[in-house]
Amino acid sequence: MTTPDPASTQAPAGRVSRGMNVQMLGKLVIMAGLMFGFGYALVPIYQAICEIAGINDLTKRDKGAEEFARNTQVDRSRKITIEFDANSRGAWLFKPEVNALEVHPGELVTVVYDLVNTRAVATAGQAIPSYAPQQSSPYFRKLECFCFKQQALDPSETRKFPVVFVIDPKLPRDVNTITLSYTFFEVGGLAPKAGG
Repeated sequence: MTTPDPASTQAPAGRVSRGMNVQMLGKLVIMAGLMFGFGYALVPIYQAICEIAGINDLTKRDKGAEEFARNTQVDRSRKITIEFDANSRGAWLFKPEVNALEVHPGELVTVVYDLVNTRAVATAGQAIPSYAPQQSSPYFRKLECFCFKQQALDPSETRKFPVVFVIDPKLPRDVNTITLSYTFFEVGGLAPKAGG
């Protein structure tokens, strides 16, 4: 009686190797699909987390500010000094037309910022606001602001951008001065040109 040759009872090595390759390719395709899906979902996940946590919302439009401004009473017994500051990163000259104003809480106020593109090519930028003291931020209600979207300027163009705001009368009484500071950053790509 002869014993069977072990090589003849096993599948050919090429077929086994090919089956393993197809199986590995399937796993890699699934992994790539999952990674792509996760990467695609990161933006809405990030936005949801920021909205829940109340962070990174400095440039969002305050949807209730206009209604608030229409229905609030001006507190004439109190004055708040608002200081305006401007910084730029990139090819911009950027400054407020006034350095400070005294306003009553509840009063509708407009201040204008000048922005100049110093380059001979069109550029786009985004303004990011900050407030000092930081606790004043929720009481600074902006109805109109160039910081709500990217701004595009033509070569050597100068533009004026209004900021329309109201200070909530519920601002803590120990806050007598608020500094609104903008930093204007150059951004890649060119935003569609809009009037402010």
